[in-house]
Amino acid sequence: MPTITRKKPARTAAKRTAARRTAPKGATKKDLGASFNKLKSFGGQLYSGVQIGRGHHWHYDAGDWKETKITPDLWEISYAVTKRRVGKAPDFSGVPVGTEYHWYIIAHQTAAKLNANDYDTKMMGLKFKIAHKRADGGKWSASGPTQRKHLIKFLKEYIEQLEKTPVELNFAYNGIKYKGEGIPVTQTCTKGFCYELDITLNNEVLGIIRYGKSGWKMDLVKDQKLIDAIGAEIMKWFE
Repeated sequence: MPTITRKKPARTAAKRTAARRTAPKGATKKDLGASFNKLKSFGGQLYSGVQIGRGHHWHYDAGDWKETKITPDLWEISYAVTKRRVGKAPDFSGVPVGTEYHWYIIAHQTAAKLNANDYDTKMMGLKFKIAHKRADGGKWSASGPTQRKHLIKFLKEYIEQLEKTPVELNFAYNGIKYKGEGIPVTQTCTKGFCYELDITLNNEVLGIIRYGKSGWKMDLVKDQKLIDAIGAEIMKWFE
């Protein structure tokens, strides 16, 4: 896991790495399909599929969420829904129909009560692939005990991440003083800079901020100037 340091400015190096994360302009659908399926390397680990730094956008159908209170602060949850891609997958890309994945999700959920029966709900966090099952194989890529070991390793790394000194955020924007912290997602840290951080401001969880070719972005914060102000504080921290 990369070490988080504050020794050197990161802006130029960050832009170079962010640029490498994006697909070349003018790439054909066949090119994108070949790029999706070929073996790639990240941190010494081989993988295929979506390139690091890229992603998907989905719409979720009306889902079925159930929850049962176990302790004053702990609930059991279950959720089942069909998710649908926004747009269309490139030709020749993607796994065959019938492929399955086992993910483990760590996320913040915020729920603001709107009326007696409705809540405005948001989720922001991380998901970790524990195993997959190929459509033509019928077997999971890891046994049950091995999947548990993968989960333990991920959770230990996540706890380690939480225990590191966070990036301090202290600035004013639009007449409001903001104070909070950014917890680096350590898997995105390299050469003294972290490309993604979990942001809390004025005791409110805002979600993950990420740095890319076009600057700082957040999925659920709509004020780009606020996002830029947070990003400027992060840049100062790593200088």
